[in-house]
Amino acid sequence: MKAIALFSGGLDSTLAVKLIRDQGIEVLAVNINTGFGSTKDRLEHMQSMCDQVGAQLKIIDIQSEYLQDVLFDPKHGYGKNFNPCIDCHAKMFAVAKRIMEAEGASFLISGEVMGQRPMSQNKDALQTVLNESNCGGLLLRPLSAKMLTPTIAEINGWVDRERLEGITGRSRERQMELAKEIGLEDFESPGGGCLLTDENFSKKMFDFIKHDTFEVRDILLMKYGRHLRLSEGAKLVVGRNQEENEHLQKINNDKYYHIKTVGLRGPHAMLSKNATQSDKELASKIILTYCKTSPEESYTLSFDEEQTQSSPFASREEIQAYSIM
Repeated sequence: MKAIALFSGGLDSTLAVKLIRDQGIEVLAVNINTGFGSTKDRLEHMQSMCDQVGAQLKIIDIQSEYLQDVLFDPKHGYGKNFNPCIDCHAKMFAVAKRIMEAEGASFLISGEVMGQRPMSQNKDALQTVLNESNCGGLLLRPLSAKMLTPTIAEINGWVDRERLEGITGRSRERQMELAKEIGLEDFESPGGGCLLTDENFSKKMFDFIKHDTFEVRDILLMKYGRHLRLSEGAKLVVGRNQEENEHLQKINNDKYYHIKTVGLRGPHAMLSKNATQSDKELASKIILTYCKTSPEESYTLSFDEEQTQSSPFASREEIQAYSIM
């Protein structure tokens, strides 16, 4: 017997896997990458969680499919920000079902808890996800199973329903008890891992789609730096620290210039290649304003390999009008 788990690497999904593994069922933990997860590389952490509960980890990239089918026209709308949670979950379960069939597995599991998130995990929303993904009785939610309709795995006796949980609501007390009981180490504190639920990230997304067609290659750029929209429509991204500068330097997106200061310590920046000359000059002044510079002096910047001279603003307050977040 084999099950496919929708796996985030968080505590709930890890415990769900453990409850099924404890019944002697093989579990393939599938992490589905939409592109909008954490800015941190969580592969090592997810592998550690799988190793502790005895599951195999598989990463599936659906970034292109997600943009095409879900993000910009969700049937069930958005949450508080740019998060199409119900449509997103339905897409993930539909993908998991494809994997289940390809792997010869018998059912699906997830770490969802009824009532934990009032909009996307109430009883109606959980059922809507099942209907939209065409998963029917295939999806078992081990943490809330006793509060939900029995699934195929329970009805057929593949899984003992009495050994599952009946957790509801936002309290994590029972999850913490289970983690202690099984000796789970280094698990993450509970919290949302999707950038689309973040207010500031959502502001950047809404701004972007007003000015450009969003593509998979644009996702990385959205994750780092200060984002600004310049006077004549160009997008400017300026690194805020060394870590962000390093991430921006690695981005390969031919819609943007890579800009750096020459002979002067400064942030790494990226600017739309369709920027007007006026916006290029404005971008130069903004970048230099984030350096230790004087408005009375001129400095050199490199746009890819082309060099230009500029001076900073007298104050960072002059930048605020262009800031997205």
